[in-house]
Amino acid sequence: MRSGSEQKESDKRKRRSSLCLLAPAKINWFLRIIAKRTDGYHDIQSLMQKISLYDIISCRHADSVKVVCDMDIPMEENIVYTAASRLKSFASCDKGAIIEIEKNIPAGAGLGGGSSDAAAALMGLNMLWELNLKNSELTGVAREIGSDVPFFLNGPFALVEGTGDRIFPVKLSSSAVLLLVKPKQSVSTAWAYASFDNNSHTGGRHRASGPMKHGLKYRKLTKKAFDIKLFCQALEGQNADILRTMLVNDLEGVVSTQFPAVREIKNRLRETGASASGMSGSGTTVFGVFGTRQMAEKSVEAMKPHSCWVVETLT
Repeated sequence: MRSGSEQKESDKRKRRSSLCLLAPAKINWFLRIIAKRTDGYHDIQSLMQKISLYDIISCRHADSVKVVCDMDIPMEENIVYTAASRLKSFASCDKGAIIEIEKNIPAGAGLGGGSSDAAAALMGLNMLWELNLKNSELTGVAREIGSDVPFFLNGPFALVEGTGDRIFPVKLSSSAVLLLVKPKQSVSTAWAYASFDNNSHTGGRHRASGPMKHGLKYRKLTKKAFDIKLFCQALEGQNADILRTMLVNDLEGVVSTQFPAVREIKNRLRETGASASGMSGSGTTVFGVFGTRQMAEKSVEAMKPHSCWVVETLT
């Protein structure tokens, strides 16, 4: 019969042999495109916040890295597999793991599901493999994987600049109730930014003033262009007039032109009680801000047949 100390040590080993993490989605309260870089990426400025819609990431020991997911993409092209491979290389680790992904966050929706999964995998494998890496080290690995991955290691609420590599956490004292609405159409981030570039180059209605960079004009912004303190006050006080003017997304124009449902959903959300509404990231998900969860749930019926989730922001 095992002693109490032996049983405790056995339990610890079992916990270390597998683990499960929640990978939250995010919204972009605003998204500004500053410039196109020489490497083809874009410098942005965005205010991001995690929300209570989660994928579930499970990790357990194995001889090699394997990602199990019901998404129809080759394992080697899965961002979680990339995250595990980069972490192994960074830490000179010869261990493996089976990483299972239970998807609840829709893909191609502007909610950062893949990036959040990658960030959760980095945190999970750091614990599973007992690497003892600091968060700053994991963030360094995350910068090599995807633009939104560093945010998910440093949220839940932050101003994000550059290509997503510069994170400035912001404090917020209360959460907001949101209704997420996603039409059937999905959008790839690459398509949205390419469409924005083409629209700017051809002088479309969303062309922004500013210096010429690589033949394209972009809006020239400074940190003063967005008053975060004012936004937080408006959000916590449900000041609809201010929120409506501050929820700006530079990608929304090209996405809603291609997918009119985005604009229609925004209007319908406001008609059914949302104090403000906006498109998250590269779309196509639209979120509405509601005073109470009951108000948001009441609005769900009017959003059919689109997919809906009533969530809260994380603070």
